[in-house]
Amino acid sequence: MRAILVRRFGQPASVESIDEPACPSDGVVVQVEATGVCRSDWHAWSGHDPAVTVPFVPGHELVGTVVQAGPYVRRWSPGSRVTVPFACACGTCAACASGQHQVCPYQRQPGFTDDGSFAELVALHHADTNLVALPPELASTSAAALGCRVATAFRALHTHGRVRPYEEVVVIGAGGVGLAAVMIAQAAGAHVVVVDPSAAAREVAAALGADVLEPAGSPEDTAAAATVATSGGAHVSLDALGSPQTAATSVLSLRRRGRHVQAGLLLAENSWTSLPMARVISWELELYGTHGMSTRDYPALLAAVSQGKFDPSRLVTRTVPLDGAPDALVAVGTDLHDPGITVVIP
Repeated sequence: MRAILVRRFGQPASVESIDEPACPSDGVVVQVEATGVCRSDWHAWSGHDPAVTVPFVPGHELVGTVVQAGPYVRRWSPGSRVTVPFACACGTCAACASGQHQVCPYQRQPGFTDDGSFAELVALHHADTNLVALPPELASTSAAALGCRVATAFRALHTHGRVRPYEEVVVIGAGGVGLAAVMIAQAAGAHVVVVDPSAAAREVAAALGADVLEPAGSPEDTAAAATVATSGGAHVSLDALGSPQTAATSVLSLRRRGRHVQAGLLLAENSWTSLPMARVISWELELYGTHGMSTRDYPALLAAVSQGKFDPSRLVTRTVPLDGAPDALVAVGTDLHDPGITVVIP
């Protein structure tokens, strides 16, 4: 089969012919219809994630059709159209028993611990625990983002942020997670302010209905502008990019007893990051990390999409064939990246 193969971290990937994946006994092989290009893929390609070893096939935001199921799979068969959370849980540990699949200590991740979906076929483990059925009317390009960016934003805002009508939400970063957060927060009845250095990204966020701000230099200055734009600070802030500066800006943008959610990855030299903890203590702020979403939360997400509360297709700004994936992978970590979500059609 054809796939994108990364042989050296930070070096251009190539389209190669490799062996088709073996079907796990408790898993499936999926023919990939579409797969998103995510900043997390760029982190893996850059060598920032210690779980990733070369050579590997990137890609974790996918939608496709089951073409083979292992002998221990009970719920899925060839022909099932599915997506999957990027954190594929084991289904048997204490975390999984409590329904918190997204923090399973034994999780497998396509594109990180296992070969991913920048390919014609991808193998997925623990299928009965992790696969999510998709409605036939949901387009592949829309469904591709549900495995990571839309699901991450949905859980960040509803589970951790507990966003309510008429609340103020500040989103730092107008990439895929940030733009998904704009739509999800607005669907909940909140007012959204987006901060991003890119004029093109701010334009997309504004088209989705957000008020937009350009960073004002320091985290303190940017947070001060966001505080004015939210009439006293955010009830919920989301760092959808992931850097020491954006994390600090997000926390400082909160009003008293506000909730900060960290979705953007802080890896490599940024794994240990300073935050304004004096503010956290004196204002009784809440800080949360968020890591994808468990399959048990997908029905609410899919219902919101089916009911027209928000439309993931508005996030997709570009599609490319498999041959275009290496350049798209590099671009997603730079200012050359188009706003919104790029989707690969193998």
